[in-house]
Amino acid sequence: MNRFSKIFALSLLLAQSVFAQGRRDFWDLEPIRYADTIASDRLAMLAKKIEDRKLAGQPSHGLKALEFVLDELNVSRESQVLVFSKTSLQISRITPKNPRSLYFSENTYVGYVPGGAVEVISHDAVLGPVFYLVEPDKDDALRIERDTSRCLSCHATSRTENVPGMLIRSVYAEESGHPILQLGTHDVAHETPLADRWGGWFVTGKSSLPHLGNRVFTEDSDLTPSSIPIKSVAGLVDVTHYLRPTSDVVSLLVLEHQVKMHNLINAAAMNYRRSVYFMQALNPGADPTQGSASDIADSGAKDIVDYLFFKDEADLGEGVEGDPAFQQAFMKRFPKCNDGESLAEFRLYGRIFKNRCSYMVYSDAFKGMPVALKHKVIARMKRVLAGEEEGFDYLKKSERERIEKILGETLPDWK
Repeated sequence: MNRFSKIFALSLLLAQSVFAQGRRDFWDLEPIRYADTIASDRLAMLAKKIEDRKLAGQPSHGLKALEFVLDELNVSRESQVLVFSKTSLQISRITPKNPRSLYFSENTYVGYVPGGAVEVISHDAVLGPVFYLVEPDKDDALRIERDTSRCLSCHATSRTENVPGMLIRSVYAEESGHPILQLGTHDVAHETPLADRWGGWFVTGKSSLPHLGNRVFTEDSDLTPSSIPIKSVAGLVDVTHYLRPTSDVVSLLVLEHQVKMHNLINAAAMNYRRSVYFMQALNPGADPTQGSASDIADSGAKDIVDYLFFKDEADLGEGVEGDPAFQQAFMKRFPKCNDGESLAEFRLYGRIFKNRCSYMVYSDAFKGMPVALKHKVIARMKRVLAGEEEGFDYLKKSERERIEKILGETLPDWK
């Protein structure tokens, strides 16, 4: 095929793709086929065990069902945070008196509103985040149903890197929980100043810097961030409907970092797989580590590594104080060096972690990246730690050396 023919063929493929995307999103097309591909994530496997009657006696209602799901998916109760703004699927049930509880691990996100269903986002090796509702069926047995449309109306937009993913928002919620949209909203990640965070959320613990949590607003409210420290949500909500009386400030900080990290990994993986598909459709013998696919992998790797090293992380000021139970449960999840150093060790003043390299390197999403993409990510990480990349002056030599040692001892892909 000559150069003109290749250009024409590629243009035709791109035109067909654009036409198809007018009806379907790119992740529903080849090679990903998000909605049509059978998931094999942890919740899908749990659903199969239930369907095959290999797991009898599971509870179908309320907190017992929530605890069952958390235990089966290895998600800690201590990670609980509470959001009272009407910004999710079960908005009719959510109010400041009946907030939605969220729990998470590095691989899974679980939501529950008292009186409603359990919501789960579970990472799949091929599809990335997969969305589920867990609720009783007509026979009062546990039913796990995958959703490929309603959830994605919010969870597959520019807010999630234009692929299926997660998002955290800070809004000015009124007394009913409805966000007052004319006052604005904030998409939250670790770069977001604390002054813009936690509108519509309960926040237990202390922060040296003011924020928007633990408040409701009107159109005429003073929007100045404030510090309203509370140790517990008891008295604000009926805590018997929740697993814990907390919406921990440290858990919130970790979740907000993790969500964007997860989305960047997923976006890079999906875009790379899509680019390889186009290359090989044009030229079946094309090397997926070269050409346009390589350029897309380079771009994705840069975004991942910049965020993974907490570039532009917002200042925590003199610090935050949260529930030690979450910190202990979180740190137990991740490996340590022989001398006890870990990527999960907290600092909580100035910044979240002592060692600014994301623990998400241990996640299923990171491990499951396409090989060529992962190689580029790790190669760039090594250049950063060697002091060979610009823009990372905030990582002093001693911290880079600690991170290098931790990765060398705990991350098999590092070797």
